[in-house]
Amino acid sequence: MTAKQGKLAWGGAALLALSLALTACGGSNGSNSSPAASGSSSSSDNGSKPVELTMAFMNFGTLTDIKSVQDEINKITSAKINATVKLMPIDISAWAQQTNLLLAGNEKLDLLVTSSFYNYSSQVAKNQLLPLDDLLAQYGTGIKDTMNEKIYNGTKIDGKIYGIPSVRDTAADYGMIMRKDIVDKHGIDLSALKTFEDLGTVFQTIKDKEPGLIPLVQNTQSQTVASIMYNKDIDMLGDGLGAMMINKNDLKVVNMFDTQEYKDAVALARKWYEAGYVMQDAATTQETGNSLVKAGKAFGYLSNMKPGFEQQDSKVDGHEMVAVRFTKPVTQSTSANGFMMSIPRNSKYPDRAMQLLNLLYTDKDIVNLLDNGIEGKHYVVNADGTIKVPDGATDVGYVFNQWEIGNNALARVWEGTPPDIWDQIKKFNDSAIFSKALGFTFDASPVKTEVAAATNVLNQYKLGLESGSLDPALISEFNAKLKAAGLDKIIAEKQKQLDAWAAANAQ
Repeated sequence: MTAKQGKLAWGGAALLALSLALTACGGSNGSNSSPAASGSSSSSDNGSKPVELTMAFMNFGTLTDIKSVQDEINKITSAKINATVKLMPIDISAWAQQTNLLLAGNEKLDLLVTSSFYNYSSQVAKNQLLPLDDLLAQYGTGIKDTMNEKIYNGTKIDGKIYGIPSVRDTAADYGMIMRKDIVDKHGIDLSALKTFEDLGTVFQTIKDKEPGLIPLVQNTQSQTVASIMYNKDIDMLGDGLGAMMINKNDLKVVNMFDTQEYKDAVALARKWYEAGYVMQDAATTQETGNSLVKAGKAFGYLSNMKPGFEQQDSKVDGHEMVAVRFTKPVTQSTSANGFMMSIPRNSKYPDRAMQLLNLLYTDKDIVNLLDNGIEGKHYVVNADGTIKVPDGATDVGYVFNQWEIGNNALARVWEGTPPDIWDQIKKFNDSAIFSKALGFTFDASPVKTEVAAATNVLNQYKLGLESGSLDPALISEFNAKLKAAGLDKIIAEKQKQLDAWAAANAQ
């Protein structure tokens, strides 16, 4: 499999992994001292003057040939909005530092990927992002119809929109993905599996009849055995230090580690671990489930999923994979604001920036160039309309992470993925159970000392408990140490912010 083919492995999975791995980032509530642009462009920007717009985004891929893609995009934007775009990829390892510098100074920046995992609420509090409502009404009228209205409105802070979500899989369902050849070999009836608990019989079959395979591995250390089981019920509200029960019709912040749902998931993970079903060094290994399956060491892993997930991971895993799902689709609090595009206050041309943003949701030629590159160079089109890497190419020089920007439903689909995948994803997203906290972002700065102390406790217990490596009897000790670290204060602060957010957004 090429890197190009594997690029769709993010989306909802990215949100889950980041929400589990990152703690909420705090920031000052002071206003930005740098020169501020107005909420609309200056009177001199009547569209007659060609301008260059700078767009910064996270880079996880290979973009050595980005200049040629940029040039092709600019042929279209020059004709449509009399503007060109300078694409500014920033490596994810440097993202927080670089964007802080860009926003704190008076750097030229017109569009920026923003995220609840990377200081979104802090950026708004520091007056670094423009409210977009008026600009959307004037220049972004094509955007709203591309996504569920709850997602569109799920980025609001104090009732105003500061970011536009990308069109992606904003919901997730949860279950088990496994090698099809092994399922077929042993006549495993997936239709008979109705709950996570039912997987025990499958794991026993694999343990007895396939001694060279580990029945269950974790896909990543942030996607633990237990977390996949409790995520259908618990919205972690970012860092899990104070969470909300999705299955309760309220906005009460609770200690998720003391809920029955959490305890039940940990107990089942432990039962499987003691039975020899779970990889014994699950709490410490750095190997992913994808790599372990590909290497012929593992049967499968629990995961959050979406339409087309089996085809996606079949490519990554090197084996045809099948899945069984145990939950309805669920949309978490971060599903809308996990990945957005915003207009920084630094922008000298916010009107034109919104026009470009509108094109990222409505112009299929621009979207396809940004997402997939140039036809004949970075991909070729199959007879059925799907695309693939040109024959013989090992590095096309352009692998873009399309899930973070714009309307991905306009882009061509890679071979091996159902041609109607975006119709499937839209139905999937719309059918989800929506968290009542959709769009909430926690600012941890008032309790940053307590968060740091509680995070140290999480690092000591969470992965061991949720992989099954530690005895669930330690949950009491775990919770006692969280309490001593200041968890009650964190929960009180999060509840205060959640209540204020709900009032401001008329929840």
